[in-house]
Amino acid sequence: MQTFVTKIVDIMKAEKLYSWQGGPIILQQVENEYGNIQSKYGQAGKRYMQWAAQMALGLDTGIPWVMCRQTDAPEQILDTCNAFYCDGFQPNSYNKPKIWTEDWDGWYANWGGPLPHRPAKDSAFAVARFYQRGGSLQNYYMYFGGTNFARTAGGPLQITSYDYDAPVNEYGFLRQPKWGHLKDLHTAIKLCEPALIAVDGSPQYVKLGSMQEAHVYSNGKVQTNRSMTGNGLICSAFLANIDEHKYASVWIFGKSYNLPPWSVSILPDCENVALNTAHVGAQTSVFTFESGSPSHSSRHKPSLLLPGVDGSYFSSTWWTSKEIIGTWGGESFAAQGILEHLNVTKDTSDYLWYTTSVNISDEDVGFWSSKGVLPALKIDQIRDVARVFVNGELAGSQVGHWVSLKQPVQFVQGLNKLTLLSEIVGLQKDGAGFRGQVKLTGLPNGDIDLTHSVWTYQVGLKGEFSMIYAPEKQACAEWSGMQIDDILSPFTWYKTMFDAPKGTDPVAIYLGSMGKGQAWVNGHLIGRYWSLVAPESGCSSSCNYPGAYSESKCQSNCGMPTQSWYHIPREWLQESDNLLVLFEETGGDPSKISLEVHYTKTICSRISESYYPPLSAWSRLTSGRVLVDTIAPELRLRCDDGHLITKITFASYGTPSGGCQNFSEGKCHASSTLALVSEACVGNNECAISVSNDAFGDPCRRVVKDLAVEAECSPSSTTKEPRDEM
Repeated sequence: MQTFVTKIVDIMKAEKLYSWQGGPIILQQVENEYGNIQSKYGQAGKRYMQWAAQMALGLDTGIPWVMCRQTDAPEQILDTCNAFYCDGFQPNSYNKPKIWTEDWDGWYANWGGPLPHRPAKDSAFAVARFYQRGGSLQNYYMYFGGTNFARTAGGPLQITSYDYDAPVNEYGFLRQPKWGHLKDLHTAIKLCEPALIAVDGSPQYVKLGSMQEAHVYSNGKVQTNRSMTGNGLICSAFLANIDEHKYASVWIFGKSYNLPPWSVSILPDCENVALNTAHVGAQTSVFTFESGSPSHSSRHKPSLLLPGVDGSYFSSTWWTSKEIIGTWGGESFAAQGILEHLNVTKDTSDYLWYTTSVNISDEDVGFWSSKGVLPALKIDQIRDVARVFVNGELAGSQVGHWVSLKQPVQFVQGLNKLTLLSEIVGLQKDGAGFRGQVKLTGLPNGDIDLTHSVWTYQVGLKGEFSMIYAPEKQACAEWSGMQIDDILSPFTWYKTMFDAPKGTDPVAIYLGSMGKGQAWVNGHLIGRYWSLVAPESGCSSSCNYPGAYSESKCQSNCGMPTQSWYHIPREWLQESDNLLVLFEETGGDPSKISLEVHYTKTICSRISESYYPPLSAWSRLTSGRVLVDTIAPELRLRCDDGHLITKITFASYGTPSGGCQNFSEGKCHASSTLALVSEACVGNNECAISVSNDAFGDPCRRVVKDLAVEAECSPSSTTKEPRDEM
């Protein structure tokens, strides 16, 4: 470890990347969440942690080192927080700043599980509370979701997508309203910067109610029972209501403030609210997968027309090649006993074959015939996937995290080949493969323990190590034209050719018709695919966000495959003649595979005339920041770059009801709304509309009115240059 860390530090110094060299690096980390497992090792764990800290400090990097979730970090090392909430975190020394290294604004998904979502309001609440209670630095995990291409997915059983419900999604699009709401939050907190850095020591604390409180940052003593106007102090305040159910009206600075449940109001000038975390002014975006403009090549000649293949992208010609079960050559070897999976494969493949021979007598066969039963293979524990083959035929499978396996097996008289396939799905932290006893039960003369038998080991698949997924290696396999019988065939390689969709929108491939395996495009491994279905229960149509979040609180996709769409980077594609190769383990239907482009099709927003004026309406004065409160709120819409607003599907200024994709007019409605919004927005990449009677007239006096708009976006090569919102 010292060799590795020293090497990295030397590279950073040589490239002049540390802040004292003029570079961007201001913090560095040694170890990650070692404190989570340190107690397992007793005093040895404590000694290792101290050694790691001293080793890092000895490298003389000139900037601080951090240890995440290390409550006993030495004085010279900053201990930091990784969690959904870190406002209550306190470092283990008053000399250390309060740092949030991993703000979990989402969560990863596992095969066979639903998709977790963290509401934008709760993420904003958590960040505002952190800075309210003295936070110094906060970092999102993740801000930009991604894809676990190739075999990089972590364990246990994490899916290929690492979208993480991040503000920027896996395909590079803004996830709205999360991105926009957090952007507004960051702007509001930035407005408080003069006061946040001017305070000497801790902020001034004010109890506002049983579950309401304020923290006031200022360069002097603030009289919180009177207005701050004209007192000359730099002052900012955070007002929190941590009640999960009730609104609260609080009195401070000579004014009353209404706080929704589980929210924080930010007052950059200790008078006016710039943002409340429960009030979202950002648009909502609805993503879609749709066929783009086909770029079909006439060179793709059909040899077998399969149902569902329309030829828009994919050739209707598919080829297949069967994978060898068990030993296929290469570096196979024999050893006594059951070896641990990763110790054998060195993580060069997901797959490890174990093969042994079992001799079955006439007496055994007669016994099973007379009893009408079959013997069973029992393994104490398996992880992640185990498959059992008898004489080259699949007998059964088991999936789980160190779960037991009991599989009936049908032998024939004489020598039988028993083959086990261990599969990992992500690099495991605590081993993989088989544990405990492996034995045959149900024999007339008792069980046969195979644990210490001689097994022949084979790492990986023959097609995998022959690289038959690469364009230049196509001669390394015996491909034949696919027949109807090849559909749903397990342990089969499939390949076809396809053309790339036109345009620049991200590309995704639908593999929901397949079972489990891996997919390559032009030799690049997209990742693992698996059509495991999430349980029917555990999801709700809406998420009641107030209250502490956990990854099981707000979920979607119940009763559906955890992942069906897989990202193909445009950089991996050429205009035509792209090679798609699949290795299918359990049996799938490649005829139903489709290629689509991904973009934001529907955008919605709803803003009240009583919403806060735009954050851009704040101006800097010597006495602090004051709100230009004569500016009306704005409703803003924006399509993805390269897309235009092509249609306004709903617009109402008044008392509309419902939500995005379900809006309806209320009793109060300005009839001119649709025409005015269409004029302002259609044909543009983005637009802003003033939410006021001046813009639409007053359809109902003495009623607080909302503007609700739903629009459609479409790709265009003539989109106006978008403003830089980052």
